[in-house]
Amino acid sequence: MSDEQQQIEDVLGLGFQALQLNLPLEGFVQYLQLLHKWNHAYNLTAVRDQKTMVSRHLLDSLAIIPWIKGFRLIDVGSGAGLPGIPLALAMPERQIALIDSNGKKIRFLQEVCRVLSLTNVEVIQTRVENYHPSQGFDTVISRAFSELDQMVHWTRHLIAPEGIWLAMKGRYPENELTKLQYPSRVEPYRVMGIDGERCCVIIDNRS
Repeated sequence: MSDEQQQIEDVLGLGFQALQLNLPLEGFVQYLQLLHKWNHAYNLTAVRDQKTMVSRHLLDSLAIIPWIKGFRLIDVGSGAGLPGIPLALAMPERQIALIDSNGKKIRFLQEVCRVLSLTNVEVIQTRVENYHPSQGFDTVISRAFSELDQMVHWTRHLIAPEGIWLAMKGRYPENELTKLQYPSRVEPYRVMGIDGERCCVIIDNRS
């Protein structure tokens, strides 16, 4: 193992401890390697350094676990599989759908699922408004998908009657919250290696 690889595993292990997660490193390291490799050709993320990816992508994705509800989750505008792939690795008992309209990103997600044998993940290539599942999702998740009211508007047909939306944000989205027609609360959180503010907006599916 190279010194860089050892450093990445060390940072990842410390990050898991900080989030109070007891998870095997192997799948996360493999995902990181695939993301780094495919990023050169597919431009999946602006972050090029693997150690930075650990904090900004993997640990940030896992930080929202305490607020996830139910068995069926969907990651809207999944892109490179964030937060859906880290969540699928951390919670193999949950069913997670990843939806994106970008063909290159979908090919990457399919390769990740193949290499990591992620049987609890469904990859869907379409625009979110064109996807009509037979059953609603318990948790609808977005990471930088759009403003809160727009996210709710475009994904309302995906959510179960008692479901929730989880929106991952940077600083407290005060202006966005004023436009919401649904009850919500904001949970701030910290991620090792990220200096800026982070928060998760939890929106209940009842007006």
